[in-house]
Amino acid sequence: MRDQSVPKDISVLATLAFFQASGSGFGGLTFILPVVLIGFVLLTALPQQRKQKAWNKMLGELKPGDRVTTNGGMRGQILSIKDDALILRVQPDGLKLEFLRSAIASVTTEDEAK
Repeated sequence: MRDQSVPKDISVLATLAFFQASGSGFGGLTFILPVVLIGFVLLTALPQQRKQKAWNKMLGELKPGDRVTTNGGMRGQILSIKDDALILRVQPDGLKLEFLRSAIASVTTEDEAK
């Protein structure tokens, strides 16, 4: 009598078909990984975007008389504003220095100055 077991070629083909159907053996990992990467990019980009908007708003609201701190750490009072530059009076000698508007790091309020 002939053996009724499954021939080896068919079992190999069935195994290959199973791995192709299941996404090359990685299962749901090939679907989850892009979703996780997109989520990570969004979580890191959104806070930076909010910070940039707040900084741009602060630069747009500068006016003569405001006390500011530059990116280099110099503090002074705005005397005048041109298109993209500011004239600051820096103490103790009252020097007048010109800075780009983008060099301003923050506006110092009266509470912070005391």
